[in-house]
Amino acid sequence: MQEQSVIAREITVAAGVFAPGHLGELTQVVDFTLVDAVLEETGAVQKRIRLLPSRVVVYFVLALALFEQCSYRAVWGKLVASLDALCPAWPSASALCRARRRVGSAPFKTLFETLAGPLAWPDTVGAFWRGLRTVAIDGTGMHLADSDSIAAQHTKRKRKGEDVEFGYPLLRLLLLIECGTRAVLGAAFGPETVGETGYAQRLLDRLASGMLVLLDTGFDGWPFLLQLRSTGAEFLCRSGARRHPLIIKRLPDGSYLSTFGLGKLPVRIIEAWIMVTYADGTARREQWRLATSLTDHNRYPARELVALYHDRWQAETAYFSIKATMLQGRVLRSRCLQDIDQEIYALLTVYQALVRISGDAIAGHPRLDPDRISFTVALDAARDQVTTASGILISGIAVLTGAIGRAILDNLHPGRHRQRVKARTRKNPTSKYSKNSLQHPATVQHYTLEAQVMVMEEGLTARSRR
Repeated sequence: MQEQSVIAREITVAAGVFAPGHLGELTQVVDFTLVDAVLEETGAVQKRIRLLPSRVVVYFVLALALFEQCSYRAVWGKLVASLDALCPAWPSASALCRARRRVGSAPFKTLFETLAGPLAWPDTVGAFWRGLRTVAIDGTGMHLADSDSIAAQHTKRKRKGEDVEFGYPLLRLLLLIECGTRAVLGAAFGPETVGETGYAQRLLDRLASGMLVLLDTGFDGWPFLLQLRSTGAEFLCRSGARRHPLIIKRLPDGSYLSTFGLGKLPVRIIEAWIMVTYADGTARREQWRLATSLTDHNRYPARELVALYHDRWQAETAYFSIKATMLQGRVLRSRCLQDIDQEIYALLTVYQALVRISGDAIAGHPRLDPDRISFTVALDAARDQVTTASGILISGIAVLTGAIGRAILDNLHPGRHRQRVKARTRKNPTSKYSKNSLQHPATVQHYTLEAQVMVMEEGLTARSRR
């Protein structure tokens, strides 16, 4: 007789038609009480109990973000895969689509805004610099489904000097990211016809005193920076060659005091030659100019600020997690305008839930660098918990580290933290970054950075335009 093992386990889910409404272990972050409160607040609770109550629809849409590669029915199958004993309903794809529209985007916006926020403690590695919480604002583009209704509001790209559109309709997304944990503090998005600064202004209410905001060149306009300073936050922004700051006072560390906006905004300018040497021996040298509201050169040394600016790329890593790891490079699935906001907020909610549960996993390890957490491992573990309907409701003593946390801690990235440049290649032949082709490494490499802080008496050489 062949030996056998029989495993019997108990699954605890909501009762009746609410049973498919869960997100596995992530339900402990996005719990029933929270979802019900959000639905009540936004007036999206069903008027009568259906086979697809509003709470179930919310979890279904969140599961769509967790399983972006799957169809509606396949995602529903993930939610009910372990619930055969309850004989769950199997709605059609059109019924699931109509249920999405019935609930709308408002509950997901409120859900995301409830979960959004900083996660780092003062001793979290990489999240603070000289007592300031480091955050970054940056933007990215997302491809939308190519339908007439979407293309009417979200434009496609055009070649310079031509009136020919190509590619997919584009959505511009801006996030405010906490460095270190890569938690999302705020989000703003819409058509690409609105510039990054326009969307960034919508994020200013998420800033507070004690924060240091890292910004790219596109944000160095003095009206925006003056608004940013009114929140009490500080800034460190790269500034371009088109500016010619007036040297008001030279400082011992090679930086100097100046102003933007005809004296309206006091700033400190740090100019430096940057030498980047890659692991394969190749090197490049370029000029940098940084503008900051941190005018005390003794408390905030120029060389450290130059090195700190590199952390702005934490935002790019967050975008990679969302666009490459979660979406796997796919176009957003929504084919109607009213569904786009809902899908974006669902993606951000699931991303934030994964970051929060990852933060809980390392809470008992104060010296553990959050950079060692693998987002891919967390995502795969979360997907498994949905399929097995595990960890939905806590029974007994609550613990911070569940199955997802254990998977994260068992698969940490190597402990030695070194600066690394990602592979950057032009995958799209119609990309607007064509002129930058072959200017960056085609493979992931570690590098060393040396900075020589000095005043560029003749100004900066303009960088090549994209």
